[in-house]
Amino acid sequence: MVDEHAAMSDVASAPGAWPLIGHLVPLMRDRLAFLRRLHHYGDLVRVHIGPWRALVVTSAELTGEMLVADRVFDKGGYLFDRIRETGGNGLVSCPHRDHRRQRRLVQPAFHRDRLPGYLRMMSRQIDVVLAGWRDGETVDVRTDMQAITARTLLPRGLPPAVMEQMFTDMHVILAGVTWRAIVPKRLDRVPTPANRRYRRAQERLRAIVAGLVAEHRSRETDHDDLLSGLLSSYDPDGLTEDEIHDQVLTFLLAGTETTANVVSWALHLLAGHPDIERRLRAEAVEVVGDGEVTVADLSRLAVCRQVVLETMRLYPPVPFLTRLTTEDTELGGHPVPAGTTIAYSPYAVQRQAAHFPDPDDFRPGRWAEHADPLRPPRGPFLAFGGGARRCVGDVLGLAEATLMVSAIVRRWSLRPVPGPPVRPAVSLVLTPRALRMRLHAADPEGAAA
Repeated sequence: MVDEHAAMSDVASAPGAWPLIGHLVPLMRDRLAFLRRLHHYGDLVRVHIGPWRALVVTSAELTGEMLVADRVFDKGGYLFDRIRETGGNGLVSCPHRDHRRQRRLVQPAFHRDRLPGYLRMMSRQIDVVLAGWRDGETVDVRTDMQAITARTLLPRGLPPAVMEQMFTDMHVILAGVTWRAIVPKRLDRVPTPANRRYRRAQERLRAIVAGLVAEHRSRETDHDDLLSGLLSSYDPDGLTEDEIHDQVLTFLLAGTETTANVVSWALHLLAGHPDIERRLRAEAVEVVGDGEVTVADLSRLAVCRQVVLETMRLYPPVPFLTRLTTEDTELGGHPVPAGTTIAYSPYAVQRQAAHFPDPDDFRPGRWAEHADPLRPPRGPFLAFGGGARRCVGDVLGLAEATLMVSAIVRRWSLRPVPGPPVRPAVSLVLTPRALRMRLHAADPEGAAA
């Protein structure tokens, strides 16, 4: 049995800890900057917030080693304990013992044979949203991107008021999970406005999911959307009714938020690099013209794919995650006892100069050698995770983001409006806060007007 105190004593502790509250202040002040600094103190670093203690893995090599050993480093820890409160036992949050069964049952929904249908559905939803854009107007980019991704998952949509409430509830939950992961659970019972909002958001989302599942089953028709794909692979002897709802809620939160954020960040970055935007637009006009993007087109949209990958390197969908050791083990030459929370940050690893020269620069060309249009990179690129728990929707997510960016830039040039710098919101996912941009129509030849 590994002694926890002895195991932790030979690992450097992050500086800046305050008495009693530990590293709460630097984490709350700028969590991303705090995470980026940790690799200077070692491949493993101790962090604590009050009674909350974790080992943070800071190197790509050790992170990959941990992700591959998913039975020993299981989904768990302070963050996943809170994620399960809303997402239940879905594919993203379930423990190792349930993962292989669940992945096998949902995998057909992500088979490449379904990809053409998903892309057709997304193309139609892009047209719906962009039809409401007007030259010279200002739009809330992230809200519109989320409308596209949500309607792709839910093709028949919801009443506008319900859709708006659903987005608000999702934001409340994703922001709330981050905070609740570092505060004692006993505070959940305190009737604060934040706790009441969080519980109401959970209840409403569960009710919406139950209604969507019932409505889809009543139609018994596959509409080429992801929800139809998930329900068509439903096996009454495989997933329970609660698990079906957990899967749908998981993909509603993960599928709509993450892709919408990636595309929003990409449009923000392109606004600051008009030369890259022009190359991307010329490529889209040449490859796609006025038609819809097909699976075959993805291999020819090389500039767009590079832009998406570089965006995901700079702004990975989820910046910080945890695992929990299920037995005494070793990591980086250090003994780690069972029950230890291990944290890692795709954001911090992907911004290390050792892996990516000039790590803060937006340089899509660094991905020019990655030619596979449907398979994301591996190694220090951790945006889709790794090992057996690598995102089941990685191919779909990359294809959707490539389609959205290409379709939008082909028709529009978006520019920032005066205001404070765009920064990530405090949330489980990397969401751009207050991203409002002005629309400028591109002419039929693809040039910005």
